[in-house]
Amino acid sequence: MSTESNEAVDTMLLCCAACGIVEVDDIKLRECADCDLVRYCSDECQIEHKSQHEAACKKRTAELRDEILFKQPDSSHLGDCPICMIPLQLHLKRSAIMSCCSKVICCGCSHGTIRGEKASLDFPCPFCRKSTRIIDEDVMKQRLKRVGANDPVAMYQEGTFQFEDGNYERSFEHFIKAAELGHAEAHNLLSRMYNNGHGVEKDNGKAIHHVEEATIGGHPTARYNLGVYEWNNDHNERAVKHWIIAANQGEDDSIKALMEAFKSGVVSKNDLAAALRAHQAAVDATKSPQREAAEDFFRQIDKR
Repeated sequence: MSTESNEAVDTMLLCCAACGIVEVDDIKLRECADCDLVRYCSDECQIEHKSQHEAACKKRTAELRDEILFKQPDSSHLGDCPICMIPLQLHLKRSAIMSCCSKVICCGCSHGTIRGEKASLDFPCPFCRKSTRIIDEDVMKQRLKRVGANDPVAMYQEGTFQFEDGNYERSFEHFIKAAELGHAEAHNLLSRMYNNGHGVEKDNGKAIHHVEEATIGGHPTARYNLGVYEWNNDHNERAVKHWIIAANQGEDDSIKALMEAFKSGVVSKNDLAAALRAHQAAVDATKSPQREAAEDFFRQIDKR
């Protein structure tokens, strides 16, 4: 907004946008629920002023949404490993979810604990130290116990198992609960369910809403997919913004998309080079000798 616009908004916020009454000790004004442009003294005034304010409200609401949507996250939705405090890798197979406490730890810390406890053949959770030498039935009981405690990670995990078994409606219920508690991957999977009609009726609006919520939560793959959606709808500038932010988080497909956009003349050479540097820095930040040792170990297992 310009300086003049800011001054006008400040003036409007001093009094009710409908009746003009000024806020005093016994009169409290409240902002419009959707934007920060106006304030009202009562529901009646807000209803009366709706037709005059509606267009500006929608425009400002979209601006506020974009401010949140295009903000570079401090980290990915996965965060750091709670043991080594190094950012978790984006590939889910390089992390482990502990059923006992729902903590997500990196392959390096998981493998290091297994090697350290090998003599006893009893591998405790490297975070809460509970034994992981239990049968699948006990793992399920532990997970459901965490679900009962409103643990979003456990709810998301239970939702994925239900989805794999074809129980889409139950899967949807778990994802919704996890998403309400801020789980970004649950939002991402809800977007796919609405897009494909799994367990729910297809709804493009809700699919976009959930992929945006996942994006805001720091989910780089969701952001890449949102960029693809924008590109396919000829919103190239918005698509490129999403891909640059995702690339800065270490997301591989966004780099490929930016290269194609560069070939089309949509992305400058300098912007592509900056994205490549940021992408490599993000990937390097997830590396450690322990994780490399774990990956070497698993590669050797795969060759057998």
